Amino acid sequence: MPPRGIYYGWVVVAAAATIICIGMGALFSLGVFLKPMEESMGWSRAAISSVALLNWICMGLGSFAWGWLSDRVGARTVAASGGFLLGLGLVLSSQAQALWQLTVTFGVMVGFAVGAFYAPLTSTATKWFTARRGLAVALVSAGIGVGILGIAPLARALTSAWDWRVALLVLGDLAWLVVIPVAFVIREQPADVGDAGPGGAAAPGPRYSTAQVVATPQFWIIAVTHFACCAAHSGPIFHMVTHATDQGLAAMTAAGALGVSGLASIAGRVGGGLFADRLGAKPTLVGGLALQAAMIVLYLFARDAAGFYGLALLFGVAYGGVMPLYALVTREYFGERVMGAAYGGVFLVSTLGMGLGSYAGGWIYDHLGSYAWLFGGSFLIGALAVALALTFRAPRAAPGAMEAIAVPH
Repeated sequence: MPPRGIYYGWVVVAAAATIICIGMGALFSLGVFLKPMEESMGWSRAAISSVALLNWICMGLGSFAWGWLSDRVGARTVAASGGFLLGLGLVLSSQAQALWQLTVTFGVMVGFAVGAFYAPLTSTATKWFTARRGLAVALVSAGIGVGILGIAPLARALTSAWDWRVALLVLGDLAWLVVIPVAFVIREQPADVGDAGPGGAAAPGPRYSTAQVVATPQFWIIAVTHFACCAAHSGPIFHMVTHATDQGLAAMTAAGALGVSGLASIAGRVGGGLFADRLGAKPTLVGGLALQAAMIVLYLFARDAAGFYGLALLFGVAYGGVMPLYALVTREYFGERVMGAAYGGVFLVSTLGMGLGSYAGGWIYDHLGSYAWLFGGSFLIGALAVALALTFRAPRAAPGAMEAIAVPH
């Protein structure tokens, strides 16, 4: 138990952020291993990027499956199980001798394991807060930025000192040593520790079933917006290190740019949550998506370390700032009762965008010899996300679904 006076919800937020840091950091490390794997194994960038595509698809399927399960057995059991599978997938990936083996261990196992973290733990965090919910969700989401900031340079340093196999082995051990113990700190809701959330109990909200959520047009608008958002930024993130080294930057300098984007995304996530608490989730989301699209197109003109680091800073703020907002919108529209499944479904669709963007970058490079079309296409998809976000409206109540209508921002 925390010291007297500390609300346990913040302990849950810290535990969730720590678990997400390890899981998402490990998942994004494949971008750091892209060139070393290409050079040591002879696999093409498109082939390795196809592993990332499968990685994100399995993460999305896992997010929905684990989210549905967390509504029934709790996020603590789900996170601990995911931590075991993550460590196993990473350790087995370190022993891969053929691309199909990496596809199974990293693409399927790691992807499905990481699905146990972000959507279920974000959904759990929303149950602990009525006031300051945006900040709480933003801090959970900040675990992604911390993971990119810390794990990417660690993976690069281990690869430089030994090789990518040792790096994956260390990451697998780290998952077991951190994720599983921290998962047991998680509690589902304030009543579990005899506490009351800041701002009092949440007002009665929508009581959709999972099937009713999926049947609403608003669910699909939110999901497709999240898809376009992720399709726009995933390629530039995944190929950031490789693109920078192609432009002449040293390997550690290029990995540092990815780390800077992760650091900036932490500030973006926290700032996005605070703005959402004050201005509402929808206007904050529209502004963040517009900034993201603008930053993506500027990668066409980056040529030196200063340019890459400056763009990484602003790009990180943009893509980080929008990520917590989809959970807030989903919670406002569909309520707490099926939040795990509802947000897991939205996140499932978004991960398809993450996977396609990552794969498209490798395919474009292998066929055109340049990432220019990647950044141009990502800009257009990012602009589409802005247009979609502007269409957000309150959903019509499904028959028998509503106790009270939550008014979205």
